[in-house]
Amino acid sequence: MNNFSYMYPYPNAYANMPMFNGRSMMGPDDWHMANRTGFANQYWPYPNVQGYAGVMFQDHGKEPFVVNINQATQQNNTFRTTIWTGDHLQVTLMSINVGEDIGLEVHPDVDQFLRIEKGQGFVQMGNSEDNLNFIKHVGDDSAIMVPAGTWHNLTNTGNTPLKLYTIYAPPEHPFGTVHESKADAIAAEESQG
Repeated sequence: MNNFSYMYPYPNAYANMPMFNGRSMMGPDDWHMANRTGFANQYWPYPNVQGYAGVMFQDHGKEPFVVNINQATQQNNTFRTTIWTGDHLQVTLMSINVGEDIGLEVHPDVDQFLRIEKGQGFVQMGNSEDNLNFIKHVGDDSAIMVPAGTWHNLTNTGNTPLKLYTIYAPPEHPFGTVHESKADAIAAEESQG
């Protein structure tokens, strides 16, 4: 195991390095070049942004970005945190508390993909809020596709928080959105519109 502390003064920070199976694809010689170019010293000095294992969750939109999405999703404790917002899609981490749901909603012009990394629940979808005729139980590794204009809700039925990430195409939330709780999300949406 190499010790790169001489070039990486932020031991709890995360370098956005190319990864394969959780290991850097860079060799020792590449680390020296990365250090000279500043590539190895990417870090996030944002004290108000939640992080995991030193990674600070922030919106990295419109910049190249690689993340262990499973680890980030499972470590996220906010109701909603955007980690990447581009012109055509947005990636958001979510944690739904026991017994809570996302909330019945529809996105008229946005397709949505949700992937559950940990937990269990059920998803409801339909063409109106009074006709949610599509109901499926979901759990670890479930992928949910919600077509634009479809009413939908996801409810946590387990005994631990439901950990998931969602992709909106095009983006649904403002760049850098962080909602600590569902109540925060509701308040933000009411103030926006």
